[in-house]
Amino acid sequence: MQLIRGLHNILPSHKGCVLTIGNFDGVHLGHQTVLNQLKQHAARLQLPAVVMVFEPQPLELFAPDKAPARLCRFREKYHWLAQQGIDRLLCVRFDRDFAALEPQSFIQNLLLEQLGVQHLIVGDDFCFGKNRAGNYALLQQAAAEFDFGLSNTHSLMLEGERVSSTLIRQVLEQDNLTAAAQMLGRPFSLMGRVRHGEKVGRQLGFPTANVWLYRKNLPVRGVYAVEAVTATGRYNGVANIGSRPTLHGRKEQLEAHFFDFSGDLYGQQIEVILKHKLRSERKFDSLDALQQQIRLDADQARAYFAAN
Repeated sequence: MQLIRGLHNILPSHKGCVLTIGNFDGVHLGHQTVLNQLKQHAARLQLPAVVMVFEPQPLELFAPDKAPARLCRFREKYHWLAQQGIDRLLCVRFDRDFAALEPQSFIQNLLLEQLGVQHLIVGDDFCFGKNRAGNYALLQQAAAEFDFGLSNTHSLMLEGERVSSTLIRQVLEQDNLTAAAQMLGRPFSLMGRVRHGEKVGRQLGFPTANVWLYRKNLPVRGVYAVEAVTATGRYNGVANIGSRPTLHGRKEQLEAHFFDFSGDLYGQQIEVILKHKLRSERKFDSLDALQQQIRLDADQARAYFAAN
């Protein structure tokens, strides 16, 4: 999948496409339904299937304290969209200048002149442009005037509930990994690059892979039985996700100890799949108490994998 990062990187050769626009946080089953529509229209018109996303997401710019925890960072989003067979991902830098773009300019300059959109798929509640003045009705008028196709997305229902990123966040907060996996179409996971840490886990007898999560808010926190997907194979283990209060941690990170593993993961991009929550993150009075708890966590995780 080709990545176009920024409007300034749209080339004349990119003109002519079928487009959908959204956050696509999590690339869940509801999103996948939209992406299937996108690919069908693209095949019919023999044009590339293109997804437009914004970085940061609009709420993260205008109300960062109210912005929800992301299900996936941009790199993960790219990975999951690529798995869906999309031709191009256009990542637009969302800043105040872009937010102030007049709706008519958004349609004429970006959608028509730069991208040459032949068919557009958005939600009927999609708003865009200065003061969010652009809406689906305006797009309908433009589609009739400039002769491009327009269709709206329909919610995917699962067991009577609308599949959404918001609902997935809610079930993750409730530690319902099974419900999250049903709506995502895969188990919930976190991805990141393994970096050097303070080596405290090694001192305690449990060497860990440290993954910085680069997130202001986490959709999950606590201690989990996990499965890691690495360049050298898949490994079961136990992971702490959070700020490591016993060690006075400040940044959110994932620390995972993998069973029956020997090797070097430093610098590798890995995926850590959450299989079962063991407990919440908490602060211990001493490193000895932390070591004892890690041993119990590891035993519990091994027992989980033995039973499953």
